[in-house]
Amino acid sequence: VLQLNLCGSGIAACYTGRSTEEAAAVIRAENPDLVTLNEVCQDDVSTLERALAEVVPGGGVVSAFQSARNGRTGDPYRCRNGQQYGIGIVSRWPSVPGSSAGGGIYPAQDREDPEERAWLCLDAAATPAVAVCTTHLAYTKREIAVAQCRYLFGTVVAELRARDGAAPLVLGGDLNLGSGNSPDLESCLPAGSALADDGGQQHVVATSELVVDSSRTIEMHGATDHPGLLVTLVPSG
Repeated sequence: VLQLNLCGSGIAACYTGRSTEEAAAVIRAENPDLVTLNEVCQDDVSTLERALAEVVPGGGVVSAFQSARNGRTGDPYRCRNGQQYGIGIVSRWPSVPGSSAGGGIYPAQDREDPEERAWLCLDAAATPAVAVCTTHLAYTKREIAVAQCRYLFGTVVAELRARDGAAPLVLGGDLNLGSGNSPDLESCLPAGSALADDGGQQHVVATSELVVDSSRTIEMHGATDHPGLLVTLVPSG
């Protein structure tokens, strides 16, 4: 699982215009199974889907995108270039037949921040099938990020697990809740979760069917203000 925050809106000070190109190079070099994306424009997700397809010949690479919402207008939040802005998933495996990506906007938001945060999940036809999710939680108020995290795992993930007969679930995202020993982070994760982080705000979380075999950060050469986080998960049994 490769987690990336690309600072791609064109609005934030960390924007360089190079992060999508750098992410594509990392994908070609690392050949991940799943890529979770934060702070991306919609076309960036398609670009990175093509990058993964280049190293998965004949595969069923798919992607999904969920925009954040503009709290002032109710419309999708936009990048400076006019594209929708939000989060994405790229999977080397096709979607589970009959399923579709699902996403939404958290009920808890910082009303002083016009960017309303979102979540996104996709059922991937791995062997066995796995659900993959991504999110980018609020950074302005920690109590809002905690509420969003609890909703994500207590409602969204719980419903996915019930529907799928408890298929393994993997989430990559910028949770803005600190590293793995953060009490706020621990308070919202399901018991027995596997966890890896970049020492800062980015995490990969998996349900108890999986454990972390290895993890490392990847240098993005100044293209964005976050490193890449690459995590290898294996069955817990």
